Amino acid sequence: MDKETNSLTEQFKAKENELIRQYTLKIYPAGRSREVFRTIEICGVRTLRELCWVILDAFDFDHDHLYGFCMDNQMYGRHAYRACPRYDEPSVDITLDELALHKGQKFSLHYDFGDDWMFTITVFKISEGKEPIETRIIKTKGCIEQY
Repeated sequence: MDKETNSLTEQFKAKENELIRQYTLKIYPAGRSREVFRTIEICGVRTLRELCWVILDAFDFDHDHLYGFCMDNQMYGRHAYRACPRYDEPSVDITLDELALHKGQKFSLHYDFGDDWMFTITVFKISEGKEPIETRIIKTKGCIEQY
């Protein structure tokens, strides 16, 4: 068992009778139509911060810029989560489960505020299981270049 899965298993030992939510997400970079996308599976205890890293890795992007998630198409609205929040702004350290995502829901990742990379994320499927899943990319199509 790898380090990530082992860590997740430890988190759930006390909750043996509870099912663990698992999400299948489809991610499209804005302006690329359906020519480029990634589909990933991720456990509900993972945070938006971890989701960002997975998306960046899936598209071979560097992890060297600020970013934020927008749940309601208003980048600076009440439902925006930032990597470096100010004052009482929501943080990307919230888990996917805490967001109460639902199938078909769309939200956005805004990465690199200079180059303005926008990714649309669609909740494709929500399932439950007794064991945590390892975060993984399950489908890829096309590619984009960061620089």
